[in-house]
Amino acid sequence: MTADNVPIVHHDARLHRDISRNESGAYVGEDTPLIRSLTYKQLATYDVGRLRRDSVYAGLYPGQRAHDGARIPMLTEALIACASLDLLVEIKTAPDQPDDTHAPAELVEQVSGALCAAEASDKAVVFAFDWRVLEVVARYAPYLRRGCLTDANTVRHSHLWFGSTRLEAYEPERPGSVPRAVASTGAVIWAPDHRTLDETVMAEARRLGLTVVPWTVNEPADIQRMIEFQVGGIISDVPDKVKSMVVAQGITLATPGFISRLRK
Repeated sequence: MTADNVPIVHHDARLHRDISRNESGAYVGEDTPLIRSLTYKQLATYDVGRLRRDSVYAGLYPGQRAHDGARIPMLTEALIACASLDLLVEIKTAPDQPDDTHAPAELVEQVSGALCAAEASDKAVVFAFDWRVLEVVARYAPYLRRGCLTDANTVRHSHLWFGSTRLEAYEPERPGSVPRAVASTGAVIWAPDHRTLDETVMAEARRLGLTVVPWTVNEPADIQRMIEFQVGGIISDVPDKVKSMVVAQGITLATPGFISRLRK
């Protein structure tokens, strides 16, 4: 969210040095500005339409086409563009770097307000690695569905990332302590790093009634593994590849309305 409280769609707390160019066309340096330090008018001066040539980041996405003049969109603009779709909305904060973003309550207020204004609340799930955010959602906007994001680091440091939920209360000596902790929060979706999933953990998640939506699944072997696990959805940088593999195996893709059919 910007300095003037405009929620925007961006992966990181700072501008990305291998994507963002200033008005003179130069890529930002190592000390890139925090999004929260810029007004939206200032943020809109940065062009994010072309990867820095020969950068490591560009090497990860060799098929990405340049689109000069692209700007970081406001959440409201994204909601209009995606009006016919279900929405997975991640609110980014980091409890170990609290000054990099606005506080959870401020972010939840603006994001929930934008979803309501767009009449999108019933087709959206709000996600967060920082479960403090989800606790605020539960209090401030209980009509919104919630999803818990996890990876190996947030599980290892659950005392920081899991809010008031204590992982040790969910039998960590037995497989499945993380989905048990997720279910205790009232979340309807668990979105783990796909590398942390196995059959035992998936079975526990199913028993608890959680919809499992792993991220970021890009390689064919990993996509196939998630298909075999019968996950509820797949978050990927290559959705066209995921879709083709799913359809090729005779699996019916979910239609818009998938989110609204999940329990609250």
